[in-house]
Amino acid sequence: MFNSEAELIIPAKAILGEGPCWDSDHGVLYWVNILDKKVNVYDPRIHKNREIQLDQMVGTVAPRQSDGLVVALQKGFYFLDLETEELTPIVDPESHLPENRFNDGKCDPSGRFWAGTMSLSEEKEAGSLYCLSTELEVEKKQDNLTISNGLAWSPDQTFMYLIDTPTKKVTRFDYDLQTGHIENPTEVIAFPEGVGAPDGMTIDEDGMLWIAHWGGAQISRWDPATGEQLLSIPIPSLNVTSCTFGGENLDELYVTTARKNTSAENLDRFPEAGGVFKVKPGVKGMPAYRFRG
Repeated sequence: MFNSEAELIIPAKAILGEGPCWDSDHGVLYWVNILDKKVNVYDPRIHKNREIQLDQMVGTVAPRQSDGLVVALQKGFYFLDLETEELTPIVDPESHLPENRFNDGKCDPSGRFWAGTMSLSEEKEAGSLYCLSTELEVEKKQDNLTISNGLAWSPDQTFMYLIDTPTKKVTRFDYDLQTGHIENPTEVIAFPEGVGAPDGMTIDEDGMLWIAHWGGAQISRWDPATGEQLLSIPIPSLNVTSCTFGGENLDELYVTTARKNTSAENLDRFPEAGGVFKVKPGVKGMPAYRFRG
């Protein structure tokens, strides 16, 4: 069923809502409020959103195979115990760069955790993309990124997609499932003028990319093989940050938004900005992979 009406499910009014991730095992949605340093756990069965307050900015989270979450914070990778809300540090690959923080990320099909960094002042090409292995070793995979954002892997597990927001492009890499090696970067999607910039991203079971438009009040569906836009769904927030498939059948699209950098005029126009929305896109997504470390 396709219903392009965006339903507000969490009226969070978050400054920078981000990083939605559906946990199929537990039937809950994880998402983060980066600047307010909060991890959220939303249970749609009881319409309850639980907030976990941390002591540093949180870019992204992913469920662990063994329980709890792996998280990318301002100061590196950590485990988060959902029972005690305690953090356990793993590694900080940018301890020498205190003006950087982690931003978007997710797990790959082999259970490695990928996350990228950016400068707090959004300094050009100051960020990098890292991969945390299941042995808890970290490797830099890409550098000279400005705002490392949306990640996705193709259903056949041969490609990885990455967004560096200011470039307004999606880059495809050849991806090796066994080793996690990426190579042969190729630009496959370019945003036209006037629709905002690409932010977070997810992929459906047909291999089509769903991209959030920062400054564009929409999410869009693209064919990475042709670079063609297939669909656009309006979202009632100027700054749309990310999206993920969820629900029992992975046929619902959860969408995060932000109030950051939104004028008073646009907040009047989009009073629900910063909320989490849900749409029925008419297709099914790929399940989120779990961290196997």
